[in-house]
Amino acid sequence: EGGQVAGTRDRTGLFRAQTPQGFRYAAILDAHRKHPGGAADDVEVARAAGLAVAIVEGDEANIKITGPGDFARAEEMMRDGMDIRIGQGYDVHAFEPGEACMLCGVAVPHDKKLKGHSDADVGMHALTDALYGALAEGDIGQHFPPSDPQWKGAASHVFLEHAIGLAREKGYELANCDVTLICERPKIGPHAGAMRAALARIMDVDVAAVSVKATTSERLGFTGREEGIAAMAVATLVKA
Repeated sequence: EGGQVAGTRDRTGLFRAQTPQGFRYAAILDAHRKHPGGAADDVEVARAAGLAVAIVEGDEANIKITGPGDFARAEEMMRDGMDIRIGQGYDVHAFEPGEACMLCGVAVPHDKKLKGHSDADVGMHALTDALYGALAEGDIGQHFPPSDPQWKGAASHVFLEHAIGLAREKGYELANCDVTLICERPKIGPHAGAMRAALARIMDVDVAAVSVKATTSERLGFTGREEGIAAMAVATLVKA
C-alpha cells in the first residue's frame, strides 16, 4: 500500500505459470470464441470451457517474446549459448619412394609414400592444426616438436587425439570438420569413406560430422608435378 509492501502470502502449493502455454488449436480457439473476455491467460479460458489443464515442469529459458525487453533477453540468451570457434589448417608433404601413402588414417596404395618426421599423414596434420587453431593453441610443431626424437615415425592419430582432447578439456565439442586433399595421384575418391570413418573414430564423433574430399591443381605447381600432396582443413568447435 502506498508503494510499500503490506504483507506476504504463504507460497505453499503455489506455482508460477509460464507462457506460452500449449493447447490443441481447435479446442483453445473454440474456447476463446465462447469466452466473454477478461481472462488472465489461456488456462482461465480453457478451464471456463471445461477443458482439463495439466501442469508440466517448465524451464527458465522458455520465454515468450511479448515486448522489447523479452526480445533483448532472447538475444542475450542466444549470444551466451553460441560460443563457436573455427580453425583452419594447412600442411604439405613431399613424396619419396614407397608403396602407400597414409592419408586421414588410411594406407592408400601408391608407388610412392609421403616423407615426414612422423608418418606424414598430411590430411590428419591439417585437421589437427585446424583444431589447434580454433583453440588458439598454436600448431602441431609446438606440441610435438620435430626436433624431439620420440615423435620420429609417430602415428598421426596421436596428434589428433591430443588436439580433440584439448578441445574437450576446454569444454568444446567438434561440430563438423572438412578436409581437402590436393593431389593428382593417388585417387582419393575410392578411399574417402574409409578416411571419414577413421577420423570419426579417432575423434569419437559421428561420421556425419566429418567430410573428406579431394581436388587437383590442374597439373600446376608441385602437386600438379606429383612432387607431393597438400591438405587443407577447417574445424568448427562449439561450447558443450
